[in-house]
Amino acid sequence: MPPRISVVIPAYNEAPSIGLVLDALPRETLHEIIVVDNASTDATADAARRHGARVVRESRRGYGSACLRGMAEMDNPDIVVFLDADFSDYPEEIDLLLEPILQGEKDFVLGSRMIKPGSQAALLPQARYGNKLAVFLIRLFFGHRFTDLGPFRAIRREALDAIAMCDTNFGWTVEMQIKAVRKGLRIAEVPVSYRDRVGVSKITGTVSGTLKAGTKIIYTIFKYLWAGK
Repeated sequence: MPPRISVVIPAYNEAPSIGLVLDALPRETLHEIIVVDNASTDATADAARRHGARVVRESRRGYGSACLRGMAEMDNPDIVVFLDADFSDYPEEIDLLLEPILQGEKDFVLGSRMIKPGSQAALLPQARYGNKLAVFLIRLFFGHRFTDLGPFRAIRREALDAIAMCDTNFGWTVEMQIKAVRKGLRIAEVPVSYRDRVGVSKITGTVSGTLKAGTKIIYTIFKYLWAGK
């Protein structure tokens, strides 16, 4: 039997881009595509349905809340892929993340935007500097060298269950990476392409969003440092 691959796409007011994301995914290799409408006020849900996704709604705002809802709705996958809805990543590169898991070599694969110079250049300066600080702290405190906190990532379902994700907002990505290290998961980073997103980022596109996200990410790192194992 081929592996069952579920793609979870959290989306908040991404009507202009969600169809582009869905159309770029290689449907023939995927078991299901779940778009989590995170209380959008635009036509995100309708656009996602038109482009063939299963849409579920999460009324509690927050990136992590949307990801958790998507996980709760999955149909017994072997591998879970998380992907943003803004078309900044290249969905057709999903095989780059899946291959090390399908070969039985890795449990968790992160798509890094910080390896290819062109991809790194597409990140806003505040995102680049924030990433560098966060991965430096992870390396310092937890002993693993990441290059990015990128949202494009794949993980075996058993590994995802084992790390027991719980963050409901901006700490989601760094929580997953710290817990993956602490659980001894076999981790890899692969270089992925990245471009300017469609529309304005709800996080790094505003001063308040950048400050909130940065504060929560740093808080999450120290939270798990102080919590021990």
